[in-house]
Amino acid sequence: MSRPSREIVLAAIVLVGTVGLGGLFVGDADPAPPEPAPFDETVSVGLTLENEQRLDENVTLPRAQAFYSQYQYVVGYYGVETFVEAQRQDGHEQRFGYPLAVYVTDYGDAAVELNEEGYPVTDRQLPWIDATDAWFVVGSEARAPSGETVVSFADRADAAAFATAHGGEVYSWDETLEQSFDTDDVTGVRDRVSEQDRRADATVESTQARTDRPVSTVVGADADVVRERIDTAPENITVVDTVQAGIDEAPANTTVLVSEGTYEETLEIDRPITLAGDGTPTISGDGNGSVVTVTEPRVGIRDLEITGVGPLTSGAEDVPGQAIDDDAWDEKFLTYYTGADAGISAHVAAGLSVENVTIETPSNGIILRESPETVVRNATVRGNERWEDGFAGIMAFRSPGVIEETTIVDGRDAIYAYRSEGIVIRENTIDESLLGIHLMHTDGTLLTDNRLNGVIDTGIYVMTGPERNAVVGNEIRGSQVGAYIGGSDTYVAENVLEANDVGLELAASGSIYERNVFAGNRVGVNDRVILPTNRVVENDFVGNDDHATAGAGPLRVWTYDGRGNYWQGATSIADGDPPSRSYSPTDTVDGRMHRTDGAATLARAPALDALSGFEASVSGMRTGSVTDTEPTCEPNNPELLERTEYADRARSCDGSLTIEP
Repeated sequence: MSRPSREIVLAAIVLVGTVGLGGLFVGDADPAPPEPAPFDETVSVGLTLENEQRLDENVTLPRAQAFYSQYQYVVGYYGVETFVEAQRQDGHEQRFGYPLAVYVTDYGDAAVELNEEGYPVTDRQLPWIDATDAWFVVGSEARAPSGETVVSFADRADAAAFATAHGGEVYSWDETLEQSFDTDDVTGVRDRVSEQDRRADATVESTQARTDRPVSTVVGADADVVRERIDTAPENITVVDTVQAGIDEAPANTTVLVSEGTYEETLEIDRPITLAGDGTPTISGDGNGSVVTVTEPRVGIRDLEITGVGPLTSGAEDVPGQAIDDDAWDEKFLTYYTGADAGISAHVAAGLSVENVTIETPSNGIILRESPETVVRNATVRGNERWEDGFAGIMAFRSPGVIEETTIVDGRDAIYAYRSEGIVIRENTIDESLLGIHLMHTDGTLLTDNRLNGVIDTGIYVMTGPERNAVVGNEIRGSQVGAYIGGSDTYVAENVLEANDVGLELAASGSIYERNVFAGNRVGVNDRVILPTNRVVENDFVGNDDHATAGAGPLRVWTYDGRGNYWQGATSIADGDPPSRSYSPTDTVDGRMHRTDGAATLARAPALDALSGFEASVSGMRTGSVTDTEPTCEPNNPELLERTEYADRARSCDGSLTIEP
């Protein structure tokens, strides 16, 4: 989603919006409709930043833009289908009002063709036309990065010609509004969490075969003793002095077993073998470059300590193994980072398994480039104590897989994932790095059950506008920002954010935030989203200086289907059970009820109560604010709240403790 460079404000919209809200074009609006806005000045949805950057300059995706009666910005939609599905979302009309005008792009005068991916390619910029006058081709071969897309024309004959060439049916605007489109929204993300966890289990299981490979080679001074111990026919096992010699001599799909000791070597694994320690031997590099470089799929590395990593954190000019495509839009970026020094540096090495490995590094711990289905499990990475001089514990570039049960201390980014769609990061412990888990251009991830303590800047940082991520069951304490969640269609649930400067920077639109606990933060949640499309329910706010703050934009209503959130200090016995009074954590008086004597009495003064109720009923009446029309008397997540130091501050409407100490 992008924020407009200037506000496009509709005069008298709010007054129109209070008259009647039925239908898509109902009400006595100004007979002179607003002119279409430049698309880059709208609040746009429907296209991730990564997909936008990857598009060829001649691709012209179908677009729509809508002016709403209760929303001050023009909303831009990549795809008419995106607009249609948005109108069907629960509470959409309450938050935005009804459309005063909708415009779509006209392909009629352009020589439109479809490229290999099905994206429309034109020879010119497309004009805007009123959607009610347009004709739409639905179900054609035309595609957008998100899937099926609708192509619009001013002239029905042009639409029919396109349908003849590329399939589909021609519909009017009213008929198009009745169509259903296959979209993957946040409810699908929520419903897939358990399945995604199970798929991660299967990925881990698939790499366990690396641990069962027969031993073919033993390395080290104690190799003869080890050989006698592990095989009834020791003559079948080769003994060598160096680890690299063992790698070079081992047949495919066998294990090179390294006996106890320290081996001053840098290694390259270019065949599908398992490198394993007998005990925990140390592979010590010379302080220049990476210690273990992997350039072959299906390699296993386990039961080792790795030291002597080079200092290059980034800035590489080439990469090991298979080269990066020179035509890739991010080729220089990938080279710059993935060619740096690391304890383990893996390149085009699908199915890599790293288990029970400890790495001490001044730069990077593990670098993964184009190595899908990699599993990093039960590893320990100790980074640079000066994060300014170090970089990442684990970096995954185009490498979806599983990172689990791993401990990362110090460094800059503990875990960094770039274009690694579907990566699962679970049950890890991260302490005292600058950033904890950092996602860029990465969709469909599952971040679950991680524990982050004392991360200096941001615990979980989801940026560059990704889609369909799930952040579930994490605990983040002692950071400047517990979590910054950007993008869209994100599921954020059952997390504990405690004792941070800001618990959550809420920056993802079209998302669900439910059953989280915000305790003891300076600010529990700061809502940064301009589009009021989020569902924020059944969360608990206890012991925060400010439970919630909000930036520019319309009033955010944090209630859904009669369910609200628990706010320490928001309710009293006078409000009933359930409370009859709404609560606004951003209100000057309401926001002090949990920490200032007398604020609760003032907040319930008849005049303030009446104004609060009116403002909460109309989205456009109060900007930069949050209201909960159904606050709960008791915490929604007592078991999570008990994990914090603030459980004894939660009281029910009658003033009694909700959780016994």
